[in-house]
Amino acid sequence: MSRRAVITGIGVVAPGGMGTKDFWSLLTSGRTATRTISLFDAGRFRSRVAAEVDFDPAAAGLTLQEIRRMDRAAQFAVVCAREAVADSGLDLAEVDPARIGVTLGSAVGATRSLDTEYSVVSDGGRDWLVDHRYAVPHLHDYFVPGSFAREVAWAVGAQGPTALVSTGCTSGIDAVGHAVELIREGSAEVMVAGATEAPISPITVACFDAIRATTPRNDDPEHASRPFDRSRNGFVLGEGSAVFILEELGGARRRGAHVYAEIAGFASRSNAYHMTGLRPDGKEMAEAIRVALDEAACDPSAVDYVNAHGSGTKQNDRHETAAFKCSLGGHAYDVPISSVKSMIGHSLGAIGSLEIAASALAIEHGVVPPTANLHEPDPECDLDYTPLTARERRIETVLSVGSGFGGFQSAVVLTRPERRAA
Repeated sequence: MSRRAVITGIGVVAPGGMGTKDFWSLLTSGRTATRTISLFDAGRFRSRVAAEVDFDPAAAGLTLQEIRRMDRAAQFAVVCAREAVADSGLDLAEVDPARIGVTLGSAVGATRSLDTEYSVVSDGGRDWLVDHRYAVPHLHDYFVPGSFAREVAWAVGAQGPTALVSTGCTSGIDAVGHAVELIREGSAEVMVAGATEAPISPITVACFDAIRATTPRNDDPEHASRPFDRSRNGFVLGEGSAVFILEELGGARRRGAHVYAEIAGFASRSNAYHMTGLRPDGKEMAEAIRVALDEAACDPSAVDYVNAHGSGTKQNDRHETAAFKCSLGGHAYDVPISSVKSMIGHSLGAIGSLEIAASALAIEHGVVPPTANLHEPDPECDLDYTPLTARERRIETVLSVGSGFGGFQSAVVLTRPERRAA
């Protein structure tokens, strides 16, 4: 493979702190950012906990016009993109704008703004025939999630391939995978890639309540997200964004860029089985892992850390455990695995990119983040899920995986570029 894609910049907006530094500090400390929902009155819902971002758009550098125009998720993405560009040290003015592209992932788009605007035009749901005169002039942007990618493209001056990927909870992995392919095939030299989501709204909470996917542990929100624990009873909804600067490796080296990691392998599969159900054997996820490792020319035994999907639902954690055993063989019992959702919740389409950020930072700092709240491991989840405390170790290769409603299964492999050269 002659053209290789590497991460040279990272931008993060996440529960528990703004920016990449605060994000990594939260993860390695094992602290949780889950709490009682404060963005709206959730008193009537079954699940009333979430991982919210303490986000002040003006303090984050957005103008009043940007704040008025953009949905909260779009605001997250633009702030992350600007941080990623600054972190990369790349002067985008020196790059042909037609060679700069954008791919973003999002599962539910501008849910918060749509929820709010429907309430306004329907007079709180009273009117069946809504009054369009009360709608904001940017309502069309809320209906079209691709507006998120457009906003980022405007923010960075990208005129190359621009797209939004929406594949449920694997969107954040799949958007980065698509960006890598564009660099490899020569369609772009630089990709601004990642995902964003701001789904904490009445309609989203109601949807997950209806299928009992989220936890009802409202009396202890700090410890409500419990992946792989015997007492887990659903995931905690989250929000946030992570955006990366991806460059062709040769160009990054010529300008002396700092490289966090190479995106060495990516694959996605579908189980063609059930909207929300998972086969217990995990074969579809295992197949995505196998193909991603093959693309990275990486033996399963070389994986130093696995960033799990680890949502904290009964069926997901069992399904994923089976997938690791199937794809990694005996090494599944030796490699440390963890779920950062235990600390920052499940931000749907954004979480895959936040987990890629955690994976790149694990390589950078040589630290495996823990799985918080894992006090009593489920005997059916009998792998090393790194309970409670982070671990220092040399990390050359990370496998990160995602699983989404609709049967989506995705895997991405990050490595130190020197490892692949060897």
